Amino acid sequence: MEKIASFCIDHTRLLPGLYLSRQDRCGDCVVSTFDIRITAPNREPVIDQPALHTIEHLAATWLRNCEIKDRIVYFGPMGCRTGCYLLVFGDCKPEEIEKYVSGAFGFIVNYEGDIPGAKEDECGNYLEQNLGMAKYYAKKYLEELRKNKRFVYPVKGD
Repeated sequence: MEKIASFCIDHTRLLPGLYLSRQDRCGDCVVSTFDIRITAPNREPVIDQPALHTIEHLAATWLRNCEIKDRIVYFGPMGCRTGCYLLVFGDCKPEEIEKYVSGAFGFIVNYEGDIPGAKEDECGNYLEQNLGMAKYYAKKYLEELRKNKRFVYPVKGD
């Protein structure tokens, strides 16, 4: 079997950033998948599940209400718990999407109140939320993104 692209990234050198993971085309439709890497894989602890769940709820809510809401396909956590994926309709680059990712994570940092969608009839695991830790990770990510602007993956063999 062919190795998928995400397994070709050198995770021993991957640092927090905003990366274009892939682009998929079907006819005239293009979907851009962004890797929002919050922690350094295999070097920093993974994001705890309740914090990641809260990041998912808050970022998805903000993104589906921002000016490009009609282009948002999906926002959700990576299985490895080191970040999230954002899928957007269109041929986009990280530099174009950065302001929306920064907006979503800024929203998390400043959020107060009940977590959207965190009620028993709205979520399959509504009790597993941690706003304090979600704010911690969002702030850490924003500071790293603003300081380093990492948009290009390290590739194995470079």
